[in-house]
Amino acid sequence: MIKLFFEFGVGARLGFVIVILFLFAVFIGPFFVPYSEVDIVGKVWESPSSIHLLGTDSVGRDLLARILAGGRMTVIVSFIATCGSFLLGCPLGIAAAVIGGWFDIVVSRIVDAFMAFPSLILALIVLSAIGTSIPALLIVMSILSSTIVYRLTRAVAADVAAMEYIEIARLRGEPMTWFLFREIMPNVFPTLLTEFGLRFVFAAILISSLSFLGLGIQPPFADLGGMVKENSRAILFGRMAPVLPAVTLAILAVGVNLVVDGLLRRNADLDLRQ
Repeated sequence: MIKLFFEFGVGARLGFVIVILFLFAVFIGPFFVPYSEVDIVGKVWESPSSIHLLGTDSVGRDLLARILAGGRMTVIVSFIATCGSFLLGCPLGIAAAVIGGWFDIVVSRIVDAFMAFPSLILALIVLSAIGTSIPALLIVMSILSSTIVYRLTRAVAADVAAMEYIEIARLRGEPMTWFLFREIMPNVFPTLLTEFGLRFVFAAILISSLSFLGLGIQPPFADLGGMVKENSRAILFGRMAPVLPAVTLAILAVGVNLVVDGLLRRNADLDLRQ
């Protein structure tokens, strides 16, 4: 594992460190904070002190506890939504590339219809109609991201499906599961792994945007985007309460993007060596 770590560039290694420290902070950090994210423990928008390291928010809750809880919620929701998008988009993309014909046309046109709408606007419309529960958020985000995953998987799988050894496997009468797990998945996995990181960042930004607009994660759960909205007026008083959650989200996005960029560079170097 250590040897693999040093095979990446400096940027990717920095990204790994940022992501690991971020995950450690949001999942382990709350055990070292004496307050819960819902406890009112001070006055409104107190300045940072030895008692409240980052100050308090718009109702007197500890801002550090809120940021750690919001970061944890953002990571969990974004990860589950991204996994859902890949579970939906990858099989459909591979099936469309292998089967082709009417199946490819029908699925691709449905995906085109979803992609014709901006993701944020479509999410706002759907969530306004069905409600803003966490399961609804996960379903909407998974479907929206699955369109991009489908397009990428279909394009990569189509190149693999055109190879001679795939034609030989078809002539042997191999079942669909053979094409999926023995031939196509090993060849498209590196590309999908890097795309997973990009979709994760997209999901984190989308859920924060929805929460900022009031249709994302609802109280009493903490969320980075919702915290920016709750504390937006603090800027008028020179407080950093709305800036800190935004910086937290930016740190996560930068760390993941550095890792993804390192994976892309490493895959490109491996291809050149081959």
